[in-house]
Order: sequence, then C-alpha cells, then structure tokens
Amino acid sequence: MASVFESAPMHIIHVDPEMGFSGGEVQVFLLIDGLVERGHTCTVVAQPGSAVEKAARERYLPTVSLPMRADWDVIAVRKLTRILAKAWPDVVHVHTGRANWLGGWAAHRVGLPVVSTRRMDRLVKRNWKNGRIYGSFVTQTAAISPAVLKQLHEGGVLPHSTELIWSVVDPARLKPTRMRAEVRRDLEVQDDRALVLAAGALVPRKGYDSLVRAISRLQKRPVLCIAGGGPDRIALQALAAELGAGDCVRFLGKRSDMPNLLAAADLFAMPSHAEGLGIAALEAMAVGLPVLGSAVGGLKDLIVNGETGLLLPPGDVDAWAIALEQISADPKWRRSMGQAGLRRVQESFLPGRMVDGYEKLYRKALERRE
Repeated sequence: MASVFESAPMHIIHVDPEMGFSGGEVQVFLLIDGLVERGHTCTVVAQPGSAVEKAARERYLPTVSLPMRADWDVIAVRKLTRILAKAWPDVVHVHTGRANWLGGWAAHRVGLPVVSTRRMDRLVKRNWKNGRIYGSFVTQTAAISPAVLKQLHEGGVLPHSTELIWSVVDPARLKPTRMRAEVRRDLEVQDDRALVLAAGALVPRKGYDSLVRAISRLQKRPVLCIAGGGPDRIALQALAAELGAGDCVRFLGKRSDMPNLLAAADLFAMPSHAEGLGIAALEAMAVGLPVLGSAVGGLKDLIVNGETGLLLPPGDVDAWAIALEQISADPKWRRSMGQAGLRRVQESFLPGRMVDGYEKLYRKALERRE
C-alpha cells in the first residue's frame, strides 16, 4: 500500500523559456496534462508572448509571464526567486538549458528541489557552469533516451542523480482529419508511387541534403515531402534542382496538419547527424509507418533495425539510396515494419509511462532534499 507521502498531490512549477513550440514543448504539455489529470497542480513560468505561455493559458493553468532573456539574466533570477518563495511548490521542473541555470539558481536560493530534463544528444561539457548546475542546483536529471543518459554520465553527472524517462507520444493526437487519397492528391503523389515523409527544421544537423541526394540516385523515385522551415530551404531546393530531382522533392514549409501528412505517407525518414530521441520518428511509428533513421543518438534505441525500420549511417548517400529503393518497392515489408513499430509504441511509449516516471522522480527529489 502506498504511503500518504507517495500518493499526496504535489505542486510542480515548470520553467520553460522557449519562445517557440517544438518537440520538447509537446513533451512538456503531455506531462503537464497527465499530472493535472492525476490531481497534481502545475504552474508554468514562460516568456511573455511565447507559444509556451499561450499553450498554458489555453489549458487554464496557473501561468506566470517572466522575461528570461539570457542565461545571465540576474533580474529574472531575482524575480523567479520571489515567485518560488511565495508559491513554495514541492518541486521545480526546468525544461531547457537556460531554465537549468535561471530556474535552478532561483530554486537553490530558496532551498527547493529541482528536476531537470535533458533532451539533447550532446556531451555535457565539464566546466564551472555545468558543475554548478548538476552539482548544486539540480537535484535529479531525467534523460529522454539511453544515448542522452550516456552523455550525461560522460560529462560527469553522477549516475545516482539521473534517470531514464523516455519521451512519449499520444496516438489520440495523431488522428487525421482528411482522407489519405485527398491529401496525396493535394501533394501531387500518384497512387503507384511511395511517399517518403520527413519533418523537422531545415538545418544542417538534420541531414536533409543526404536524403535529397539519395532520392536523386533512384531510377524509380518515390516522392519526398519535407515538412518544416529553416535557413537551409533555398539551398536544398537548389540541390534538388541541380540533381534533377526537383519533380519528386516537395518542400512543404511549416505545417500544422502533421496527422494528415503521416496518414498520406508510406514511410518516414530521419537522416539526422544528431538526435536526442526523434519525436517525429516516434509519431510516425505511432501511426504504423516504418522509419528510416540515422544510427545516432536516441534513434539507435528507438528504431529496432530490420523490425520497426532501418538504421543507416548518417550522411552515407549510397546506403540511404539502397534502403529507400528496397523499402519503396516492397509494400508488404513496409506494412510489417509499420505494425511492429506501432506495437512498440503501445508497449513502451505512451504518456502514462512518462507521467509515472516523473511522479517517481519528483518523490525522489523531495526525499533527497528532506
């Protein structure tokens, strides 16, 4: 039987200084929604006018607007210290690198336990600042994949203060609102051609140049649709045209209808050079799509090679071309891997599991500060 301490509702203040709303923020609000459903109180500290602030207010959550302009914003630390001292939550949960410093520093000043979530597949540098964050400010750190957990440990963060809590996906939020055939018609994809979908910011680390080059080498080319905006768009469009692949590569820009695009696709590609986990790949698995992913970061642990998709060397155009050619030509294989991916999501990557993990981590942080 659970003790009163183990079952008592908690008040958690979440600090997220991001202006935009990316995969990390999707996870933040999946967590908050689950915590509130279980009777906990969640307050959100966000930048004024940010997408995070908007999402919190739309949910009628207690929300504090606080400018957090830089890591060394001492005024923000002072204001946040007063906010925490007045609200006196059970735990402060910081969700970004800037939040680690500002929120961790403020919570440390008033003696509150801090939980941090690390999402980046990047080594934690051994410097004074990170030593202060992970040695004094943050009580417990959650890593969203084994690859991220390894980077924490190699950066000197002590194993007893870390925990693996996978990011998750809510399949209910991925239901399409339009028919597959209708979306494919809008994208100008014929019935007999495979549609390869990719989604994410158009920046070098996402590796889309390799994907465009791989597509260009195929005799029977699938249609590649890339959803997302970013500074590399013009260069990627020029590359596709230069390689004679302009007719089969579509740059869709930022989209708010990812469920419809996923429903229209035959497979999903994530050719990243680095990836903490790859939420877009997880979403593709949740709707039954096979995933071609680079063998990097959390993707190595998410994709079961040959079972839920294929893991390929990042930047290896030949390997990507061969894989695309083989999987595009084999609908039965695609369906088999897609179904295996869906089962994997249902077994291990639903929101309830993440909420369970953070509830336990919050209790652990409280116990360490007792």
